[in-house]
Amino acid sequence: MIIKPYGSWKSPISGKSLVQSSLRLGQIQINGDLICWTEGRPAEKGRTALMGWSGTTVHEITPPESDVRTRAHEYGGGAFLSDGDHTYYINNSDQQIYEVFENDASRQITREPEYRFADMIGDEGRNLIYCVGENHRDSKNVLNCLLRISLSTGELDIIAEGHDFYSNPQLSPNGNQLLFLTWDHPNMPWDGTQLHVASLNEEGDITGTQHVAGGNKDSIFQPCWDPDGSIYFVSDRTGWWNIYRYSNSQTTCILDKQAEFGLPQWVFGMSRYAVLNSGDLLATYSDISGSHLIRIDVSRGTYEDIDTPYSTIDQVKGSKNLVAFIGGTDSQSSEVVTIDLDTNIHSRLRKSAETKTEETYISKPRHISFETAPNELTHAWFYPPQNPDYGAAPDDLPPLIVLSHGGPTGNSSGTFNLAIQYWTTRGFAIVDVNYSGSTGYGRDYRERLKGNWGIRDVQDCAAAANYLADQGLVDRERLIIKGGSAGGYTTLAALTFLNVFKAGASYYGIGDLTLLAEDTHKFESRYLDSMVGPFPGEKQLYLDRSPLFFADQLDCPVIFMQGLDDPVVPPNQAESMVAALKRNGIPVAYLPFEGESHGFRQSSTVIKAIESEYYFYTRIFGIEPAELLEPIEIFNLD
Repeated sequence: MIIKPYGSWKSPISGKSLVQSSLRLGQIQINGDLICWTEGRPAEKGRTALMGWSGTTVHEITPPESDVRTRAHEYGGGAFLSDGDHTYYINNSDQQIYEVFENDASRQITREPEYRFADMIGDEGRNLIYCVGENHRDSKNVLNCLLRISLSTGELDIIAEGHDFYSNPQLSPNGNQLLFLTWDHPNMPWDGTQLHVASLNEEGDITGTQHVAGGNKDSIFQPCWDPDGSIYFVSDRTGWWNIYRYSNSQTTCILDKQAEFGLPQWVFGMSRYAVLNSGDLLATYSDISGSHLIRIDVSRGTYEDIDTPYSTIDQVKGSKNLVAFIGGTDSQSSEVVTIDLDTNIHSRLRKSAETKTEETYISKPRHISFETAPNELTHAWFYPPQNPDYGAAPDDLPPLIVLSHGGPTGNSSGTFNLAIQYWTTRGFAIVDVNYSGSTGYGRDYRERLKGNWGIRDVQDCAAAANYLADQGLVDRERLIIKGGSAGGYTTLAALTFLNVFKAGASYYGIGDLTLLAEDTHKFESRYLDSMVGPFPGEKQLYLDRSPLFFADQLDCPVIFMQGLDDPVVPPNQAESMVAALKRNGIPVAYLPFEGESHGFRQSSTVIKAIESEYYFYTRIFGIEPAELLEPIEIFNLD
């Protein structure tokens, strides 16, 4: 074993390793014998392909020039539909709906450049698609609705409008009714949604609508039909997202558990349970220990756990005896998995990464909890440095990187992440913080951040760093914080308003909350009403919590990464902060990336970003890396 300082170890994981054979596995559908899923490909400039498996081999369904992605709500999701003998997808370049055929040919169905589409459901009897529509004719007044689209002519008609947002259209087994969700500003879908069931006439028009569940303080998630005509949905009315059944005008809880069967609906097409047969459900839920798979007999009120090796489970789909999902562990990348429930045979259809990391190099996460307020715990995942080839001197302690996730209504799960192992194999410690406001610990935990964004999240991230330093596990003089999007805001706020961290990295982060309130997309345009306060009435609060206006207080080095095509957090956010730090003589680096939006998709960007970040830390902390790194310009650093 070679003795070298923490942070300088030679790692088998390179920046290139993060994108080699690396895929972003997404939405799953089961259509008879065909299982479909989306996969984003960083090596192909972030293109998303639709893949299929029908019992033999994996193949791409969509043409090679396609990019299966909708920009509805900007975050997308729900970009394809496999229904009977037909497959439809939304193409990123023009946001129109196409039908794809086996010979790589495709047929354009819609020709409505002002619209974006998502969440498609087929109606074979009427030769229609129902979907969410987002009209961008007026970019300052985007209108959302439910549409029906003729598959023969591409003609579209609005069948429901008036609410700020729509999602989850679901056609009843007899074709006479349509389920859907709505919500209105200032609510986000995890704050409060309403579930409606609408009657349809022969043309597919809505003739009447009934409110089934939900309200301003009740978040409804993933409604669907039972073959017998009853309705299932997930609700957090008790403080936890549990599954309910609506039948004969009565609502009953299927399984009352202090666990989460739902998720914050950032994207369309999310799925946490499936109806296998009438009264027979297969679901995943998460608690403090991770994700679990469970089969529920609704009529008997009984359930059984399904044993799997996976600590995280998502995108659950099922039909009769077959279930498909995306599963991951603390030592293996996520993968598309099927289970035959009759034989318990597990099949792995697709891995998100083919690069194999030897077990001895993998840092396994440890769940930690620490007090951040009287009788209130905050949760995180701690990854110590791990590399069997190296050790450090007895009096040496590793630098710590605190990860602040996005959302802020997000969640860190402890699933294997090669980007985390990039750091731990070099001798860094990582703590991935599920700060107040995170999903996975019930509604009360999620609502700790109401009115407190920029306060509780910042305090929790600092508390995680101090807790680990107090335990003697990390170097208090080398505490780093990084995050993207909302996590980038938490990062900049922590660096500005506290004196805990010695360096930071902001990925498309927010420096000026007033700019975000005035210049962002419709989906999040009122998000800050609850996180900070109504704007502009509470403008002073926005100013008080904006790092940009207190840049004189930020006295430690920061590196900024920013996509130049980002509609969620525009580049002016990063550029304003960089300019302020330059003026104040603080070491700062800025890497703008052309062609990147909110979240980096291209392999060249991913590699450049992480290697530049590492170079930045080596210069700031005087670390001698074991590899040759391409220098970047760091202003105000001699």
